[in-house]
Amino acid sequence: MPKKGKSAGNGRDEEPVPCKQVKLEATGGPSILNFDSPSGLFESLISPIKTETFFKEFWEQKPLLIQRDDPVLATYYGSLFKLTDLKNLCSQGVYYGRDVNVCRCVNGRKKVLNKDGKAHFLQLRKDFHQKRATIQFHQPQRFKDELWKIQEKLECYFGSLVGSNVYMTPAGSQGLPPHYDDVEVFILQLEGEKHWRLYHPTVPLAREYSVEAEDRIGRPTHEFTLKPGDLLYFPRGTIHQADTSPGLAHSTHVTVSTYQNNSWGDFLLDTISGLVFDTAKEDVALRAGIPRQLLLQAETMTVATRKLSGFLRTLADRLEDTKELLSSDMKKDFVTHRLPPYHVGDGTELSSPGGELPRLDSIVRLQFKDHIVLTVGPDQDRSDEAREKMIYVYHSLKNRRETHMMGNEEETESHGLRFPLSHLDALRQIWHSSAISVKDLKLTTNEEKESLVLSLWTECLIQVV
Repeated sequence: MPKKGKSAGNGRDEEPVPCKQVKLEATGGPSILNFDSPSGLFESLISPIKTETFFKEFWEQKPLLIQRDDPVLATYYGSLFKLTDLKNLCSQGVYYGRDVNVCRCVNGRKKVLNKDGKAHFLQLRKDFHQKRATIQFHQPQRFKDELWKIQEKLECYFGSLVGSNVYMTPAGSQGLPPHYDDVEVFILQLEGEKHWRLYHPTVPLAREYSVEAEDRIGRPTHEFTLKPGDLLYFPRGTIHQADTSPGLAHSTHVTVSTYQNNSWGDFLLDTISGLVFDTAKEDVALRAGIPRQLLLQAETMTVATRKLSGFLRTLADRLEDTKELLSSDMKKDFVTHRLPPYHVGDGTELSSPGGELPRLDSIVRLQFKDHIVLTVGPDQDRSDEAREKMIYVYHSLKNRRETHMMGNEEETESHGLRFPLSHLDALRQIWHSSAISVKDLKLTTNEEKESLVLSLWTECLIQVV
């Protein structure tokens, strides 16, 4: 969650240095995003900056400001979310705290003006105009199709969850004090103009336990105004604030964010348990008991730290020769909580497969590949030490768009299949081929080959070509 911070003080004496900025003139032709592929979508989103340049010079490093003078693109951005959309959304049932927040920055602090229960449009409009409050709408991709379309493609591109929030701020007002986020942030200006200030130093690759933003505020090093059609990127940990200037129309922008809890440290924590599990089956030393009363000691015994250091060296050596890391949570969590494909079929959940039933003489191919993960892990149906490895194929085809990024853990279930480890080579064949004959799959019997493709077809993961 963002950290609270104080308003900017006098800080240092040097003049602000503008961030990398690209200005575009109107082209006269249509300017739309490219939805042909995830990479095409991202490339068109940051155009004219090339993807290679973006990840080499800006990603996790420094802000990028792209200012455009394109009325077609500005109109498209404006269609993603408008202040007037609130009336229709309130009629569908939205609630304070869960769906919408009403807030204002007062004396450098965030003041929350939420009521209880269901939000009503007339009350939101009153708070917006009379109290000069910012209205923050959580995860609008649940309701707005075009944002669903954008974020679904971005989740495919980044291999990480992508959330969004809309901020609507009246003229002469500011919703949030200086703060930073623990996500990579893309700002799309939708309506009006927003004045932004970014500060240095940033909180490096910020996480929740980093220092408070208010202790790091000086003078802004980047200061600019966003207009409809403009895009701003800044890395996680970048301290920032934004306001709508007096005398102007209200401002609306959407923050599209990704890469939360997606670091090497997170990946190490995710895979180390599987590595220990595999090694312990072969190394008797890892199965030996710890010293008596070790857990009762106020300080870890020297013999224990030396023993653990030795085990870590053993694990590091084994890791060099490991072909298949066991992912305990990250892959499953990502695919379980991400958006379903944009308008699959008629826009409803895929409940039954279509097309021809696959047989031994069929040629099949994977569909919705960007929405499927394949992972190897211990048999989840057994709890004993002799658990065998199984292959798990998880997918997001039946995920619920309305719960995306809303923290509804109790309402979220994973969808997929599991197979014996002996099916790994055959599954990899399907994954890495544009199309493959069922009879060419690397399985012992024809019955196994047909059973495998039938299982995948039933889950709508493959089709006969």
